[in-house]
Amino acid sequence: MAEEEKKKSAIALRYDVARDRAPLILATGSGPVADEILRVAEDNQIPLYEDPELAELLSKLEMETEVPPELYMLVAEVLFFVYQLDRMAEKRERILSRMREEEEKKK
Repeated sequence: MAEEEKKKSAIALRYDVARDRAPLILATGSGPVADEILRVAEDNQIPLYEDPELAELLSKLEMETEVPPELYMLVAEVLFFVYQLDRMAEKRERILSRMREEEEKKK
């Protein structure tokens, strides 16, 4: 007997250092709800991070609640991933800006 395929799940987190004590669960869902969460993230260029085990743990939490301290280390990995993406995007933008400036000087 084939193992039943697991439904896709997605969790949306927010962490604003200035106003949040801990990351917050903004949305959670599986199947079509997960598809909608992922669509909204992609439409808004929000980074995606895939970790099915972490998604399963976080999906058990209520929306608008803080991530519990027991999951801080796992969520910190996600936040670090997003931080690295932001840094790479900033660096890419600085390089492109310099290249544009150099092209303007040549004209």
